[in-house]
Amino acid sequence: MSSTILRAVTHRLTTTPVDQLPSITAFLAASLSDCSELLSAPQAQKPGKGDSDHAVQIHKLKTRLASLLQDRTVEGRWTAVVLVKATVEAGQWEILRGYEPIVRGLVGILAKPDPLSTLKMCIITLTRIFHLTYQYPTLVREITTPHLPGFVTAVLNLVSTLVKTTSGSVRKPKPNSPFMELALHAILELIPRHPTIFRPFGTQLSSLLAEILSSSAPNFYPAPVQEVAVQVFASLYRCAPKDKSGAEWIEACKATLLSAHRATDHVFRAVAEQWESVDPTVVHTKQRYSEEAGDPSSDALGFQSWSGIHSGTDRLITLLRILSQLISMPSAAAVPIPLGSILDLTSRLASVTVPSGSEASQSSSQFNPQISRDEREMLWVELPRIHIACMDLLGNVVSLLESSTASISQNLVDQVSWIFKSEHYSRDVRTASYELLSSVIQIHGPAMTKQTVTSLATVLRVCCNDLLPQFEDASASGKSQGESKTKNKGGTGTANADSFLDPELRKKQQLKAGPQFPRLRDAASALLRDALVGIAPQLLTPSVRAEIDRTIILTSNKDAMLASVLNPIPTAKGRGAGSSLIPFLVRGYPEQMEVEALVRPRMPVLMTAPELDAFAEMEEDEEAEELSDRPMVAHPQSTSFMTDPAQSTVRTPSIESSTAPVHKRTYFEETTSGSQSLSTSGQKPTQIKKARLDEDETPASVPVFQPSTVAATMVPKQVPAVSRPAPPQANAQVAESAPLPVDDSDDELPTLNLDPDTDDDDGDEDEDVAMEG
Repeated sequence: MSSTILRAVTHRLTTTPVDQLPSITAFLAASLSDCSELLSAPQAQKPGKGDSDHAVQIHKLKTRLASLLQDRTVEGRWTAVVLVKATVEAGQWEILRGYEPIVRGLVGILAKPDPLSTLKMCIITLTRIFHLTYQYPTLVREITTPHLPGFVTAVLNLVSTLVKTTSGSVRKPKPNSPFMELALHAILELIPRHPTIFRPFGTQLSSLLAEILSSSAPNFYPAPVQEVAVQVFASLYRCAPKDKSGAEWIEACKATLLSAHRATDHVFRAVAEQWESVDPTVVHTKQRYSEEAGDPSSDALGFQSWSGIHSGTDRLITLLRILSQLISMPSAAAVPIPLGSILDLTSRLASVTVPSGSEASQSSSQFNPQISRDEREMLWVELPRIHIACMDLLGNVVSLLESSTASISQNLVDQVSWIFKSEHYSRDVRTASYELLSSVIQIHGPAMTKQTVTSLATVLRVCCNDLLPQFEDASASGKSQGESKTKNKGGTGTANADSFLDPELRKKQQLKAGPQFPRLRDAASALLRDALVGIAPQLLTPSVRAEIDRTIILTSNKDAMLASVLNPIPTAKGRGAGSSLIPFLVRGYPEQMEVEALVRPRMPVLMTAPELDAFAEMEEDEEAEELSDRPMVAHPQSTSFMTDPAQSTVRTPSIESSTAPVHKRTYFEETTSGSQSLSTSGQKPTQIKKARLDEDETPASVPVFQPSTVAATMVPKQVPAVSRPAPPQANAQVAESAPLPVDDSDDELPTLNLDPDTDDDDGDEDEDVAMEG
């Protein structure tokens, strides 16, 4: 079927007029994806009898695409670019090995004044081709190495202009370029795979990115462009020689940290900082208080000058994001992460917080009197943005190092507490705090102390308030309306006419219809769940735990309720047993499998391990050996053993009470109808061989063994049973059939002599005849 589809595609592509090809391009691209098995199969292994026909169709397809790339019409070139990408995705190596002319044609299209859609699709197609050739050295030598430099130059020409200076050539971004984000994504995709080819473009890329990321640039770039520009700037160290990539990474981190401290000196000049750096290389910059806050010269990374508190905040946030990307990207060489320098910077930024109304008057001595009040208030407005960037950086450190951050976990919690205490009014600050604390608790929650958990009580309470719906106080609103009516009694006032028309309006409006913030709610829910799972239950105060349980019930947080059930409140002296959330969990999620497994576990005991089976077989062998080692004593049995079971049943308790140990249990035989019929009919059951003794000559020294005695010696050791009182008739029979008193001594019972007696053969014959009769 693939050959038929390929033949149809080739036929449609050849016979359809060029100006009508864009209307069927999507259909042709989807059809080529169905031919992937045929296009990707080696030439010598293609199935079917028409191997030559398949090769002819593939050759026709390639020839037609190459001719469309050189077509004079825009429609032909656009169709060729789309179908080239579809063919490459379907055939990969088998198609790429002959695509060198087509790649050359694609690079040439970037220099033509084609529409935006054609140029964007051409950049995407070439990026995909260079990406697929990375794992094939032959294709890299034939396609990537000769054509990738031309592709990078063409892409940079689309988004910037080349300017020659005394220090070298630099790139200036074009204003409002529609290719900026796509071009940066393509460069970011190809730099890790072909760093050697990008090495000559390192200076040009650095100057271009510095212009984009500089907050005082004349052109404005949206957040997606700045985000990808930060990632490309952080990956430029890969262009260094292989043996110097680690050194370049370290130098990039140091330059970023120094630039961040330099920007902080200018932004925080309105306050007298109490922070002192532990790094001797950090030197405070001299300030010019008569001028506006700003840096008139470029920093260590080559970023341009800036002026104003807002521009300085943007510069500081950009540097923090670059540092976060540097520590998050994998490196070819082993590099030391400057964890101490990072914490030194974040501690400095977190030590300055927005003062409240009472704190502003008390901390007036910490303000710099040479700075105006307007600049200081501008700093209070920008501080939450700076602290959010700090917490994002610390979150990347925790996610990267995980358990290796155990020594700094307390420092992280303290910094979050400082920021949250004074700036929890900001929704973004709360979201960032919840996310950072959640990542810290997941790793270091079980090792937290009582003091650390107590410091998080305020955060957990605010987290619960963020999740609960907000209600209006009807009494308070009614009181305020009454007061307003009293005040406006002498003058004109306004009233809500809808409240007179609809008396139920106030009830309907009690629930505030505020905006929804999904990220904040998700972060708050995750923090409550991780707090219940990670923190020891005994460290949470009863009031905080009760508020958390109430919140997760009202918000129907299934994961948090499962965590609460699996980590119940421990019982304490003087406190009753804690309540469980299982009823709410079952009522809200009865169809969930994890709830079913928690409430009604039916998991059987797994005994499939070979060592467990061997252990069980060993126990069975030991029990069998113990049973075989026990001595078996033969004894004469009377005919009443089978005919009168009531005697043995009644006699057993009396013997156990005197001779058997207390911990042994006697098993009683049930009286069956078969035994009663034997006793009534007078028939004697088959007996085992016994000593031949006359009834009148039973020696007094030989005791009479009763079946109950043997039963008492063979019973297993179990819990003693309660003795049952015997009926009166049975007691009388026991008294008549007990010839010897019970001896409590530990002496062994004498063995029964089984040797045949000395009677003559005639006597034996008479006895046998008597037994048969």
